[in-house]
Amino acid sequence: TGVPRCGASLHEPNKALRIELNANANCIWQIQKNTNQTIRLIFSHFKFAPSSSCETESIKVFDGPSTNSPLLGQVCDDTDAVPVLESSSDSLTFLITTNSVAFTRNFFVYYYFFSPGSKTENCGGELTGPNGTFSSPNYPAPYPGFRYCVWHIQAPKNSKINLQFQDFFLELDRNCQLDFTAVYDGPTTDSRLLGKVCGRAQPTFESSSNMMTVVLSTDDATSYRGFSAQYSSVPLPGPVDFNATLTCPSYSMRIVLSKSYLASLGFSEAQLQLNDPSCRPTVTDSEVIFSFPLASCGTIKKEKDESHSITYTNTITLAPAGNIITRQKNTEIIAECRISNNATLEVIYVTKNNAIQKIIAGGRYNISMAFYESDFFSKPIQYFPYYVDLNQTLYVAATLHSTDPNLRVFIDTCTASPQEDFGSLTYDLIRNGCNKDDTVVTYPAFENHGRFKFRAFRFLRSFPSVYLQCNVVICDSNNTDSRCARGCITRQKRDIAPYTWKTNTVVGPIRLKRDLRAAEHSESFIEAEAEKTPNLQQYNFYTLAFVVLISNILIVVAVILKHH
Repeated sequence: TGVPRCGASLHEPNKALRIELNANANCIWQIQKNTNQTIRLIFSHFKFAPSSSCETESIKVFDGPSTNSPLLGQVCDDTDAVPVLESSSDSLTFLITTNSVAFTRNFFVYYYFFSPGSKTENCGGELTGPNGTFSSPNYPAPYPGFRYCVWHIQAPKNSKINLQFQDFFLELDRNCQLDFTAVYDGPTTDSRLLGKVCGRAQPTFESSSNMMTVVLSTDDATSYRGFSAQYSSVPLPGPVDFNATLTCPSYSMRIVLSKSYLASLGFSEAQLQLNDPSCRPTVTDSEVIFSFPLASCGTIKKEKDESHSITYTNTITLAPAGNIITRQKNTEIIAECRISNNATLEVIYVTKNNAIQKIIAGGRYNISMAFYESDFFSKPIQYFPYYVDLNQTLYVAATLHSTDPNLRVFIDTCTASPQEDFGSLTYDLIRNGCNKDDTVVTYPAFENHGRFKFRAFRFLRSFPSVYLQCNVVICDSNNTDSRCARGCITRQKRDIAPYTWKTNTVVGPIRLKRDLRAAEHSESFIEAEAEKTPNLQQYNFYTLAFVVLISNILIVVAVILKHH
């Protein structure tokens, strides 16, 4: 990848670009190579200046060698998709224009040439019927690179689709820029984006109709086993169709109201406002869409300690323009996102006189665990197995992906064991927020990260595996009496310290490099063998593998020993 300042002429068969631009930029990138192939261009991450419009700030993609070629598509701040554009020939041009606002814009784009209709493009497909299953190419073997697979799901009429990924393991990066799965609420990738996922998780999605589109996009860097998914159809609720939806991903609240429903109440989009009137909706031909970060636009946050959940509530006020009174029975709609461990994606409507008074939807925070190269915690380890030395310092961070700045991540307990069920033999690294191992160092709370380091070790006996189980909690940073604020506490006091939320995820494995002392006596032999793929069991060396599970977050550490 590179960080070109402003434009470039690109001739490689594939390339990834990290682009950083400031105000008043007008930069052109031209991609061209005489291959008689098509170019696929993917903007997997883009961050424009806040509240910018397509007229002043955008990415324009042209189907040819210059900006005089036909316009293929445009990407703006309000683009609700992962833009993927394909040329009709072996050349393509894109122009990025920024306005005068002082703000650092970031983009991640990659392209590659491909031959439409070739075997490498043979993935995805049409799925019909009330239920079904599908998986990534080669599953459970690693998926191939440079693939773009699209599955179109259509369930029976008057139903919606529940999609569940039973197994999901893609390359992990901060913004899902490399390998990712995107899910759309409709028949095409032009439909509303329900979410983009990478790493290791078990995501679930729900459509608002009987159609859904699922995309898998991969680069050529690192491949894992991909995913296995199943979908089922659920009848749409009740005889009354309110044509209103609420979704609560970990970072935002999204409210969609149909114009036909608003018209039935005697309102238009010009008469709607949130708690913060400056947050305006996006209006399409048929819908009015409010989409905003959870902790913005006047959203009110409340914690419920007894259920370890948190709610975000905002209100759409229906105020007839030009009037100071109204005789409408329903002049507001309350939207409430309930974030908890056991939240479902079901939408609940509270109605009166056949009109919506309140919409409630469940949501979950997205938290991930990763190893990092150093205590800068800037470069996560993205390849596995991750080979380390015995006694090497390992850096681990749990990251909460949320736009709420008032949440804090705290690592409460991490226990090691050679048994997956954590039986009789265990070893504490961290217990109730207190460091129990001499090599453990926990870092102060930083934004939405919980971080610590420790030195790699092994159990003395010939156990085949070592596991590390970590309990992680999330608290409101403004609560001075929360579990996170109390830090290291005794067991007796632990039960009375409130927390907001907890979750789990998995990363790994890592493995120990060969014993360094043995390497000193056979250095030349080992250097020669390191270029091969030997059977590690023929040597008197140890291999250690970790897999991290948070709250049933396991870092599984596999130890392979030679038995004398």
